[in-house]
Amino acid sequence: MELRHLRYFVATTEHGSLRKAAAALGVQESTVSRAVRDLEDRLGASLFHRHIGGVDLTIGGERFLYRVRIALQQIGSGIQDVAAIGCCENGCLRVGIFSSLASGFLAELLQAYDKSHPGVRIDLSDGNPDEHVAAIRQRALDVAFVTGTRDWSECETVTLWLERVFAALPKGHTLTRKEELDWSDLAGESFVVSNVAPGPELHDYLVQRLADLGHRPEINPQQVGRDNILSLVAAGRGMTLTSEATTVAQFPGVAYRPIAGEVLPFCAVWSPRNDNPALRRLLSMARSMSNGTVARWLGSTH
Repeated sequence: MELRHLRYFVATTEHGSLRKAAAALGVQESTVSRAVRDLEDRLGASLFHRHIGGVDLTIGGERFLYRVRIALQQIGSGIQDVAAIGCCENGCLRVGIFSSLASGFLAELLQAYDKSHPGVRIDLSDGNPDEHVAAIRQRALDVAFVTGTRDWSECETVTLWLERVFAALPKGHTLTRKEELDWSDLAGESFVVSNVAPGPELHDYLVQRLADLGHRPEINPQQVGRDNILSLVAAGRGMTLTSEATTVAQFPGVAYRPIAGEVLPFCAVWSPRNDNPALRRLLSMARSMSNGTVARWLGSTH
């Protein structure tokens, strides 16, 4: 039984004639007649009473017509749903983030995407890069935006934007007198970081940078989130580091100062096996919004 058999059957009932149904469908009358006979043979029951003026439904035909119309309606709705997903009129996009949405490239990208594709729901998930990439491989996430230029196995990546690194320090600290800080200014200072992302990454980042100066930093991990880390900074418990996008959200008692020459690259990571049309549209938009700054920076580092 093919879909055309059902369509020919419905057309015949609507027009009350094999000839008129064939004309409406743009096919030969013999084609419709053969399709109806094949359908009746398949069902083992007559669907029409045939007479000189046309055809009338049998009792079995009336019951079958009711079911066929429901089936065709469901198939039509399914086709529309799939087409809408393909055109990004609706759907879902699961995004892992490792950066602030307060401002910057990622905030602008998601706002532009929402405006262009209002029917696509975006689900956001915080986490560290390893967790995000594991979720991408398992198809639990569509894409993640993480720091660095690392190559991840089974994934594709593209570097999209850069952010300066800032020190967050108490407003009364003597270093707030400087417009820009060097790593040597931070040697001997104590730091507070979170035990959750991106705290562990900040810990490693600090150790690496200050070790180059022959100094082992005092770093105090805390079981709190980003906002509470800034509260500890404001209370004078230590400094922390943050990316440029975060600094637009002013926090009472906290001052931000850029660290000279420190830039973080951010990239998108996704699985090449992911066929979500909403993902492809997001990546295309991200590439068009990215500019030559990233390419120039990557070229200068090699």
